[in-house]
Amino acid sequence: MPRPRFRLHLAASSAALAAALALPACSSDPPGETAGDGTGAQTQAATSDNGSSTPIADLPLIDASTNATLLGELLAKPTQLGETTALQIKLPPPHHRELASSLVRVIGEVAAPHVVFRSDALAKLGVIRASPGPDFFTAFVTLSPDELVKIQRNEEQIASGAFGEPTRDSVLFSGRSAVARTNFQTIDASQFTIGNLIPINRCAVRPKSTQKAWDQSLFITSKSVVLDDQRTWDPCTGAGTKGGVWTFAHLIREMANGSGKTPEAFVVDWLSLWLNSYTVNSDSVAARTAMFNQVIQPWATASGVVATLVTNPGNGVKSVSLSGPLDLDIAPYRLEAIVNRIDLGETTTGGGGGTYGTITGRPVTAGELRFIFGVVQPSPWGGGTEASCGRKHFTTIFEYGVPGTGCSRVVDWAKQWTQLAAFPDFTDPYLAQLESMTESVVLHGSAPAKGNQNAINQIRTNEIALGSVWELREFTLSDENPAAGTDTPSNGELRVHSVAQTPNEAAISAGGADPAVNSFVTGPVIAGLELPVVLPNHCNASFTVPFSVGATPFRGGNALVFPPDFWRANSVPVTPSGICARHQFSLNTCHGCHRGDSGTNGLGGSTSFVHADPGTSIPVTLSKFLTGGGPGMTFNVNDTQFPGLVTWQFADLDRRLQRLFDLSHCTSCISIIASTPKLIDILSTIGPIPVDIDPRDRPDLKIGPITDIATMQKVLSIRADVAGQARSEPADVLRTVQTMSH
Repeated sequence: MPRPRFRLHLAASSAALAAALALPACSSDPPGETAGDGTGAQTQAATSDNGSSTPIADLPLIDASTNATLLGELLAKPTQLGETTALQIKLPPPHHRELASSLVRVIGEVAAPHVVFRSDALAKLGVIRASPGPDFFTAFVTLSPDELVKIQRNEEQIASGAFGEPTRDSVLFSGRSAVARTNFQTIDASQFTIGNLIPINRCAVRPKSTQKAWDQSLFITSKSVVLDDQRTWDPCTGAGTKGGVWTFAHLIREMANGSGKTPEAFVVDWLSLWLNSYTVNSDSVAARTAMFNQVIQPWATASGVVATLVTNPGNGVKSVSLSGPLDLDIAPYRLEAIVNRIDLGETTTGGGGGTYGTITGRPVTAGELRFIFGVVQPSPWGGGTEASCGRKHFTTIFEYGVPGTGCSRVVDWAKQWTQLAAFPDFTDPYLAQLESMTESVVLHGSAPAKGNQNAINQIRTNEIALGSVWELREFTLSDENPAAGTDTPSNGELRVHSVAQTPNEAAISAGGADPAVNSFVTGPVIAGLELPVVLPNHCNASFTVPFSVGATPFRGGNALVFPPDFWRANSVPVTPSGICARHQFSLNTCHGCHRGDSGTNGLGGSTSFVHADPGTSIPVTLSKFLTGGGPGMTFNVNDTQFPGLVTWQFADLDRRLQRLFDLSHCTSCISIIASTPKLIDILSTIGPIPVDIDPRDRPDLKIGPITDIATMQKVLSIRADVAGQARSEPADVLRTVQTMSH
């Protein structure tokens, strides 16, 4: 077996090391929890790997027989609710250690909980024929054998080479980190018989990760697309079609529809938000008035109108006066990439008022569709060359939520992307299909329940062109109310918004001693780790950076990226749980994702601050966090707070490609019935409720295990009385949530 390069360096034997790294990250663990013999005797720093790219083939190979986490068994007879299948799910150990003995677990959304039963106990009762092991729990669902037949055919298509050279190798990812290689069992629909446990999800055969696959189905940067004559217009050269379907102008026109403003006024009002300071969640975001002379005024001049920056003498508020409308068709926003983020469907937010722990059953969406634009200041405007383009370090990303929920929508959207991968090149049929896909998302009316009936989730900007340090901002068609903890879609103009998963660096020190950061990381983040934490091979977390920590406003209104370019938490224990929690927290902030924790700081020749570099000519250069350094490679980045202990390995496009084909070709759609909240009311009359949450979150609940068979049978019997509506979902809908915001 190849020696893993993704490793934790401690002076310990292999057996002792394994024991030390598998310590549980329990929210009730004492602050002095240590790994093995204390803080660990480090023997060397991991600097030899920092910034290097190494072959994925160097990752350790794990036997497929140890990877089973989701199995299906056909029942001898349907349940009271008509369910035909026992879905066997390997749940991670609970954070509340007393729940480890529970025969019943309640998971999922508060408004639509799921109750699952220990498979060993069900097998003893004869409810199911077999159990795959003590860590497995059973959910009752309906799975058609036709779904498995479909997967068999899909795998045959992959094996035929329709999407490029096939391989049986899969890469295991923990969060964003590549940790091992493995292979999965082929799904055999003929084996789906009563009492026979078989895998029902995941591809045994995949297309190899290649530049072509990335370019055509994940992160599309080719000139054939972003400079397409019919669908884009290049403000630098004047080539293309003004108002084409992939232009800034088209997206803004669809977004402004229903706002009460013309698209031209909609844009000016949005850009004017930079001209005055504003406050979001107590975070004062300083004005960057250079927006006027760097973007608005040059655009106005090119439009043949005069722009004047006006200051109100009474209140000092700055505004823009124009002698006529901007010409939206010549906007200084040049398309750099169209990006498929179907992988973000794993962590979609939904209604329901929270969840019962880190295992969720939320409806799955198809993630996001993104358009990345670079801001330019051409000279001459619309008639020059790449050399006269005036590229700025200023990226603007339109991030749309793909409309629709449920298994069939997710699978269909994924299949459309994999069909793009199968085209020999960027042919006319390829371009036509991509246009049809993007239009189904961006057109007005595609999301009736959202602001302006537009599917936009947020617009994010990342720039240093307007100031002395890099700044990230976020804008939405919603009304965010930090005091109430709400974010309500509404019609109108783009509004300022807090930045995802990122604290206010102006009031909260990133240096490591801040009590709010330490309280959050050692509390909710550690409580949201998937157990057992094994560094570096198992480090997943579920958490949301809140508006406030205690009485301290916490989430920021922007992110200014200056040293330190990541978030420290000095009070975290130097243990697997502490190291993992700090890393997950920091990596998912704007600072960590766009700088230190991802190595997007020029490390090893990667990009700086941006994952698609607007300072490079088209096709733009991507970060090594995304590419790993090339197909089949990982990009190695030392942990920023504990550089001598852990090296993380990134190959995010490889991860996204695997997820794409898992969804398009190897996802079984099931019918699953969640319970109504009445389930909790009835359980509370029977005894303690086995939910893996912090008791402080629900002081009204008596939390504890169900350990006797008779009580488990009672819970089985009440399922029909508390049944909600059946939903069509992917078979892996009951899974651990992972934080992945960028």
